[in-house]
Amino acid sequence: MTSLKALALSLACGGLLSSLAPAPADAADKKFKIFLSMSFIGNDWQAEAANMIKAMAASPGLRDKVDLEVQVAGPNAQKQIQQINAMVQAGAQAIVVYPISPTALNMAVKAACARNVVVIAYDSIISEPCAYNVHINQMEWGRASAQWLADTLHGKGNVVLVTGVPGTTVDTLRTGGAKEVLARYPDIRILAEVSGQWSQAVARTELSKVLATRAWDQIDGLWMQAGCYTANAMQAEAGIPDEKIRPCAGEASNGGRLQMLPKETRVEGTGGSYRPMGAPRWSSGSQNFTGALALKLAVDKLEGKTIPPLTEVPQAIVTNATVRLCQEGSWAEMKAGCNVFQPAIITNPGWFASIYSPDTPGLGLNAALLGQPEP
Repeated sequence: MTSLKALALSLACGGLLSSLAPAPADAADKKFKIFLSMSFIGNDWQAEAANMIKAMAASPGLRDKVDLEVQVAGPNAQKQIQQINAMVQAGAQAIVVYPISPTALNMAVKAACARNVVVIAYDSIISEPCAYNVHINQMEWGRASAQWLADTLHGKGNVVLVTGVPGTTVDTLRTGGAKEVLARYPDIRILAEVSGQWSQAVARTELSKVLATRAWDQIDGLWMQAGCYTANAMQAEAGIPDEKIRPCAGEASNGGRLQMLPKETRVEGTGGSYRPMGAPRWSSGSQNFTGALALKLAVDKLEGKTIPPLTEVPQAIVTNATVRLCQEGSWAEMKAGCNVFQPAIITNPGWFASIYSPDTPGLGLNAALLGQPEP
């Protein structure tokens, strides 16, 4: 097997060389002017999604067609509105956007559409009818994850909910779907509900606050939009053996999926709680390639093709029965079904593993890590 360290080095070198390659002086004049409008960026998911959009723009099929500019508004809808207005004034032909609110941007989006600008949102939703949307069914994510937890707990027990970024449709729909399911089980009690901001670090902070007044032996299960890896690590730190780890329904972080593997699984680069534990898990997430797919669709629309108002991306659900280790992490290997990566390649356990799609060929590890398509 090719050295994992050599693979990681080649990824880094390939990304550096690609970023240094000069473009022809007149290339931008022949390209579609497309902006990426990002909102909250304080988590691994958003960074990966942005990288994959950049990689799509640099892919062989689009690099001669797309002039991409990235702007970040932060968790501030008014700033995002101002940026979108400025993008239109700057001659945007399309805007790919992660909206902080489903409705706050509507007037700006409608004004952009009136100027024949294609506006397409990924993951979170824009409700203005002229906008296009690309996302998974977030309500169903909430329902399916909560149903797995309820079934695993045999319909009774104390659970902790760790939600996402407040105000986004992703958080609202997921939490609503989960509570809808859990309400059917009178013997399941929501012990605490905190906002984890889709961040492993924030999830640790908020879960620590819960544990300041509740012991682990009072918690039977966890529902976490992000943070299952951290929750499992915290249990290990508290001396809880692997076979007693609480079931957790939640995100698609690489660390969380690695913990799902049977304890005897041989992997390279493990350390601490970033290791196979046989931890009981339901793992899925917003697919990190949705922004890249949105960019691809925006170009299709600008070229005169018809695209659907809503592109609903299938959920990629991984359980202990279906988790599968990638040996090298190539796109072909992911196509064959692997869904978690060696720690020697992905050193950050909070990194999200949901990067594969047959609709974004050639976008794999190099795309998610470095913003470059496969070499």
